[in-house]
Amino acid sequence: MTDANLGDIRAIRIEDEMRTSYLDYAMSVIVARALPDVRDGLKPVHRRILYTMGEMGLSSTSSFRKCAAIVGEVMGKYHPHGDVALYDALVRLAQDFSMRYPLVNGQGNFGSVDGDAPAAMRYTEARLTALASEMLADIDKETVDFVDNYDGTQKEPTVLPAKLPNLLVNGSSGIAVGMATNIPPHHLGEVVDATIALIDDPELTADELCQYVTGPDFPTGGTIFRYERQRNSISGEWETVDAIRQMYAHGRGRVVMRAQVAFEEVKGDRVAIIVTELPYQVNKATLLEKIAELVKDKKIDGIADLRDESDRDGMRMYVEIKRDANPHKVLNNLFKHTTLQAAFNMNMLALVDGQPQTLPLKSVLQHYVDHRREIVRRRTEYDLERARERAHILEGLKIALDHLDEVIKTIRESADVERAKANLMSRFDLSERQAQAILDMRLARLAALERKKIEDEYLEVIQLIAELEDILANVARVLSIIKDELRELKKKYAGDRRTRVAEDSSRELTDEDLIADEDVVITISGRGYIKRQPVATYRRQARGGKGIIGHVTREEDAVEHLLVANTHDWALFFTNRGRVFSAKVHAIPDASRQAKGLPIINMPGVQVDAGEVPMATITLPAFAAGSYLVMATKQGRIKKTPLEQFERVRSTGIRAITIDEDDELAWVDVSSGEDDVIIATAQGMLARFHESEVRAMGRDAAGVIGIRLRRVGDAVVSMSVVQPTAELLVLTETGYGKRVPMTEFRPKHRGGQGVRLIALEGRKTGVVAAVQQVDDRDEELVLISAHGQVVRTDVRTVSRQHAAARGVIVMRLNEGDRVVGIAAFRPGLAEALASDDNDGPEAGPGGGSGNRSGPGPGA
Repeated sequence: MTDANLGDIRAIRIEDEMRTSYLDYAMSVIVARALPDVRDGLKPVHRRILYTMGEMGLSSTSSFRKCAAIVGEVMGKYHPHGDVALYDALVRLAQDFSMRYPLVNGQGNFGSVDGDAPAAMRYTEARLTALASEMLADIDKETVDFVDNYDGTQKEPTVLPAKLPNLLVNGSSGIAVGMATNIPPHHLGEVVDATIALIDDPELTADELCQYVTGPDFPTGGTIFRYERQRNSISGEWETVDAIRQMYAHGRGRVVMRAQVAFEEVKGDRVAIIVTELPYQVNKATLLEKIAELVKDKKIDGIADLRDESDRDGMRMYVEIKRDANPHKVLNNLFKHTTLQAAFNMNMLALVDGQPQTLPLKSVLQHYVDHRREIVRRRTEYDLERARERAHILEGLKIALDHLDEVIKTIRESADVERAKANLMSRFDLSERQAQAILDMRLARLAALERKKIEDEYLEVIQLIAELEDILANVARVLSIIKDELRELKKKYAGDRRTRVAEDSSRELTDEDLIADEDVVITISGRGYIKRQPVATYRRQARGGKGIIGHVTREEDAVEHLLVANTHDWALFFTNRGRVFSAKVHAIPDASRQAKGLPIINMPGVQVDAGEVPMATITLPAFAAGSYLVMATKQGRIKKTPLEQFERVRSTGIRAITIDEDDELAWVDVSSGEDDVIIATAQGMLARFHESEVRAMGRDAAGVIGIRLRRVGDAVVSMSVVQPTAELLVLTETGYGKRVPMTEFRPKHRGGQGVRLIALEGRKTGVVAAVQQVDDRDEELVLISAHGQVVRTDVRTVSRQHAAARGVIVMRLNEGDRVVGIAAFRPGLAEALASDDNDGPEAGPGGGSGNRSGPGPGA
């Protein structure tokens, strides 16, 4: 070795070299691999994937491309790392159970919540989602900085324009060197509302922002809990804290997640726990294995069967409980020992100007707003520069058109193109670009109409320049543009929240916590058999259909009552003798279409006397103060009593109204105290009057005359409180029906004989069987006959006619059958979008505020 070589050697302490090299490596991992940027919420690998797919033209409307081609393109141009890790990153962007709002639309096997691996990249295909296009919007307008790629042959963006607040919306997780990030996904609508609120008032606190962002919104649904018991670090005592507010205030914390479960009755009087939603990032297959292991090791007792019944329609884990076991105890043990309940430990660590920082909610939103302000400013500057360039060209064309003969002469006298350009520039004081534009102009542009188009375009460009200059000079306008873009994102992509936010996870579960929140059809037969079924049991049909069997009855036991309610509502049962009993709707037995149900007298809390039968049923979510129960008897008496007097009903019942021996309680409804009341009779008469004519009375009162029956054998078949914008749907016992505008019945005084409601034609129409208030805003009807035939149809299929008309056939009946009930409800969005002729089950309707039923007529 020469002396020259020895001169290049330096003495370095090994610990110093290790420290320096490790720090360089750590910062490389932090900045270039593991942590997302606070502005677009993406790590470099995800950013490069989205940008490359945009370059490849893989928009949401384009055809799919093989993932192998996408991975190869990204790896060859921007990401010199392994193809396996790159494909895994692409797969996660397409998984709807990992991403709250997926940015890649995958075709093929992209894995499952059971932990199944995706198919090889040569089999799968992908393209961008519409939301991912919003992340790339305006990237071609110099809105972000570009840097050289790893070998200097390409340019890649340092950040995406990100119209979407992606860091919060889709979250992120990653392990760097000495630090880690774990940000949960959120609901787009809530994040947008919080961002707009912060723009309007930059002084908002984290607590005030929590009024908009109620908590994480995981793609797998489930439930999170706001409050949690924590031990005070100073006093050592346990205290209840708002875990979600603390988490957002400091940028770190934990939130308890719990699966969505419900109890379901199975054969043999057993109960099964049904799991339909899991906590975020819980592997279903591993969870089932863990439960089976706990049962085998006898750490959890009481489980008789365990299976996975999930299919393409959704998740369903079935855990059957032994007959002698306590379902609540088993479920609480499952929450305790398995990932049916888990904690999400949030750490909002992200890169801010290349440096990792733990950020509270307000800081994340503010950094996003600052980023969008920069994007809008640079986009506006780009558009302004292009507009000025276009205006410059149009000014040259206008000069040419104003001096057309001289321009043509100058060009003809020039020796070549370059000389013609120089002559135009010198003679008409044009720039080189203007002169070139004149030389490139086609002769067709010399037509009068084309000249007018140039002048109009010039005026538009001048106005655009003024608009863009005003935006750049006015910060308030920039912020207004950001808010408008956010509102448009919310309108197009937000959707419904999936994760429920509950109060406290420390309390014991009750029966009602485990009851699925759904809408059901309740039917009651004349012999007092009651049952409930999901509304989706009955598919929608056209008017005049025969329907399906909804309640199998014996000849001497016809269906008498029908109503639609929510499983968490209260049901009040009024007997013919004026007594009332109460129960929760979910306590009503869930039975099949062919089952006859359970006798009401066998229900908990219902103890009727001999000769006493339920005559009217009402369901309501709560006993609101200021509301009244309005009651009517078959002989036309009416009464109203404050609703709160029925909140606590003994198991032996309480008196609701005093009834004469020759009369029976017929109908019950809820009023506000300022409504009109209508009473309809079997002979087709109707009385309408204001309820102020009926003073509020105690529960023991007998009421006053509401309508006078003018014919022997006539009886009240319907009483209800008038709803704004409603129409009356009238149905006779032979299936004839119509809609009548409520305006045809003017309010009169209480105690009259009423006016004509429908023209009855003897045996052809029979008497009035049901009168129901409806409107045509997506409302649907469920009709039932005495022999259990059920028809479900759209209210708009029943024609609107005047009071003197007979109506049209709404339900075709078998020989000897008759219509007895009708219920109306408004379906939810999923059902409204369902096909009318779909033979499969449909989603249930949206819940109403209350439903009523009486004898003969339905709810």
